[in-house]
Order: sequence, then structure tokens, then C-alpha cells
Amino acid sequence: MSMSVALLSRRSFLQGSCLLVGTGALAGCQSARTPQRFAEADALIKQAIRDGECPGAVWGVGQHGQVLHLAAFGARSLKPDYEIMTTDTVFDMASLTKPMITALAIMQLAEKGLLDVNAPVARYLPDFAAAGKADITLRLLLTHFSGLQPDLPRTPDWWGRSGAIERIMSSVPKITPGSGFIYSDINFITLGLIVEKISGLSLDVYAKRNILEPLGMTQSGFLPSASQLGRIAPTQYDEQGQMLRGVVHDPTARRMEGVAGNAGLFSTAQDVVLYAQALLARRAGQPSSFPLKQATLLAMTTPQQPAGQKSLRGFGWDIASPYASPRGDVFSSQSFGHTGFTGTSLWIDPENDCYVFILTNRVHPSGGRSIVRLRHDVATAVGHALGLTSS
Repeated sequence: MSMSVALLSRRSFLQGSCLLVGTGALAGCQSARTPQRFAEADALIKQAIRDGECPGAVWGVGQHGQVLHLAAFGARSLKPDYEIMTTDTVFDMASLTKPMITALAIMQLAEKGLLDVNAPVARYLPDFAAAGKADITLRLLLTHFSGLQPDLPRTPDWWGRSGAIERIMSSVPKITPGSGFIYSDINFITLGLIVEKISGLSLDVYAKRNILEPLGMTQSGFLPSASQLGRIAPTQYDEQGQMLRGVVHDPTARRMEGVAGNAGLFSTAQDVVLYAQALLARRAGQPSSFPLKQATLLAMTTPQQPAGQKSLRGFGWDIASPYASPRGDVFSSQSFGHTGFTGTSLWIDPENDCYVFILTNRVHPSGGRSIVRLRHDVATAVGHALGLTSS
């Protein structure tokens, strides 16, 4: 089916209704005809909002090229002003930037023969070899087995890309590279630098030209425009007491002026649908605008971690690691996905040709609470509603 999609209505679908306007990926939504099918998952999200786990949420389910359910609940903003959540809200996607943009960019360049995922990072960034990092490969970065610490130190305070690069090059592995799983933003900040080095483009420009535009993701990108500001879900107050809205929440990406391999993507439900459905179609060998070959995408979304390791990771995507709770209890063992610290998640199941996403700004207005259990329970409820059984 066509991957083009009409712009989402700004109407708030507070009672769990879905879009029935436009054409393409969001057309043919079945929720209006089966209003109770996803009622359990809707109820879980409504309860989480009442419990203060997040101010609001936009969430959806798709299968076989159709959006089955799309709903918005609660508030987009609580501070400084109250705003109702709408299905066209723009979210800070946080770490979903890693698989959706950075890892995909790396695989595109690998597909063109411009880099080798099994090569040492130092082949492309020579200064990276310092402090015991000479043997760290792109594969180890992509799967979070580099041994590097979770994030760059923030003290003494620093700002600017040069400050980040200096700290990356001098960073020291916490454990022997390849010996264990440590989820690290440094891995993907480094990968973003490699994309820029090889392509000659800043990561945001590369992503727009080679990922977002081919997919028709017109509502997504780094450094959102002023015209989107009114639809952006604010996150939390920054160090100066200013509410972050349209400025990336992640402190390291913010210090890097909003463009980094670990965070910085802003997107909407509409564009997440485009991405997920194009990915599933390409992976299944169907006509698709997904900007990667089927074989490369299969490699990207199947286990690629070092041999003998229990945490299963694809290139950018989580499969079965300590962070894989958004799979729930009944999505297949071949499924994969990722989360974002701000409250976003996407889980994709190629065996059952379906996906579920939850977009929240759970950190708003003052840091928020965990929605780890919510993601798990919603995915489980969705799986049951789809008639899935665990495998």
C-alpha cells in the first residue's frame, strides 16, 4: 500500500477513537468498528495518567499495513499552561534516535561499502584508539558491548561538540570491550560522528536527506522549527529553570547543540507509523520506501552481539536485553524495539507483522516517574487483543 499519509487532524481523541481521515498508512483504522478491542490497553494508559506516571500519551497499534488503533489521552502540557494531548503532538523521541536514525545511517553507509561494521572505530576516527579503545569495533558500539561507561561526564561543565569529542576520545572502557553489555550513549554519539565523517554532512542533514524524506516523515527531524512549537510536548525545566520545549531533553545532546547520535530526534505518531510500516514491509520483501535493502535490514534486526552473550541486541535495536520489557509477554522472540528516556517506545514484531508504540513526555514537568511497567503491560494487552501467543 502507499506510504503517503495525510496530515493528522488536530482533534483530541480523548475517548480512544482513531483517525479515519486522509489516505495511506493511517486510513482504514479499525478501532471505530471494534471499539472494545484495545479497551484494556486504553484503560492502562488512562490509569497511568491518573496515577501521575505521565501527563498524557499518544499510542497506537498497527498490523498488516493498517493502523488498528490510535488514541490520545490526557495533557500535552501541565506547566506553564495546561494543554490537551492531541494525536499530532510532536515528541522528543530521546534514545529512539539511536535505532531509527543513527544505526540506520551506519547501515546505509555500510551497504554502500563506505564503512565496515567489523572494523575498528579508530579506522574512521583515529584519536578514538586512545585509552585502551583500539580494538573497539563499530559492531561493539552498535550492540552496546564496547565496555564504555553509560554517558559522558558532565563535570566539570562543558558545552559544544568539541567538548564532547574530547571526552569521547579520552574515555576509558569500564570493562574489557566485548566482554559484557553496558548500555552507553557514548557508543551512539561516536557512531553519529562517524556518519558525519564519512558522509560529509551533519547528522541532522544526513537524516533528513537519506532517511526522513525518503520515508515521507515530514513532521520529524532534529532541531524542530518554530512552526511546530505549539504542538511539541514539553519535557522538564532545565538547569536555568526554563521549560524545555523544542529543545532536546538529553543533557549531552543538548550540550552538543541538539544534534547527536544518541538523542535529538523529534517525531509524531503519524511518522512513527510510516517508519514502522515501511520497515515491516521491507523486511518481508514487500514494496516499501524503507531506505535499506532487505538483507541489510534483516541483519540489523537480528542478534548481532558477541558470541556467548545473553543480552541479545541487533544493530541499534533491542531484542532481549534487560531493557526489553516493552516486548510484553506475548510478542514473538523475533520482535525488537527501543525506548526513549522521555517516555517514548516502539516495539515491532515481524513474525506477527505488527507494532505498538507509546509516545509520552513522562518527564514533564519535573522529572516524572517510571513507565517501564506500563510499556510491558500495554504490549501484553495488545498482544492478547491481536490473538498472539508467546514464542
